[in-house]
Amino acid sequence: MPSEFPMNDPRNIWQNQPNKEPFKMSADQLRRKAQQRQQRARFEAIFSILLGIFLFLFFARACATAHELLPRMGLGLLSLWCLYFAYQAYKWIWPRPQGPDGALETTLQSYRSELEKRRDYNRHVWRKAGLTFCFLGMAMVVAPVLIKSLDDPRLLFSVAPLFVLLAIWLAVFFPIRKRKLQKLQQEIEDLRTVEGYKGS
Repeated sequence: MPSEFPMNDPRNIWQNQPNKEPFKMSADQLRRKAQQRQQRARFEAIFSILLGIFLFLFFARACATAHELLPRMGLGLLSLWCLYFAYQAYKWIWPRPQGPDGALETTLQSYRSELEKRRDYNRHVWRKAGLTFCFLGMAMVVAPVLIKSLDDPRLLFSVAPLFVLLAIWLAVFFPIRKRKLQKLQQEIEDLRTVEGYKGS
């Protein structure tokens, strides 16, 4: 019966066969891809740095006008975190200069090391971007409102938008991070294949 021998089905054999086609990339394609990656990384770094500076100014101003101690400390922590976030964006996202155009091996190695740097940043983003301090600062700002809401539950409506935005951000953050890591790892593996091909 056909159901007893699924591997004899030509469709199964064709779909389950390993992909043995080696990944190949010309020198020009590699340089173009590396330049495009550099431009995207530079744009992302500039955006993150400007966002960090803008949020620093916003939280610092809010810290200066806050009346209660705990929210003021939380806003101060958030403003310092924004500067730290901007610095980490420059350190981990801003691309290093590439080697000269004529040196293919140098371009290949620098491109791969940039991808590995981005992969490591995305893998440990909670620690490297200091997201724990961000959440701690937000908790310090929101805690007094939550305590007061025990007597007056209507106060919860004032912090509800923050929790909704946080839930949306977390729901989007984890899938995007996973996709980025998979894509970066695949690109690194492809470059290692090209390096092995060039070396042989």
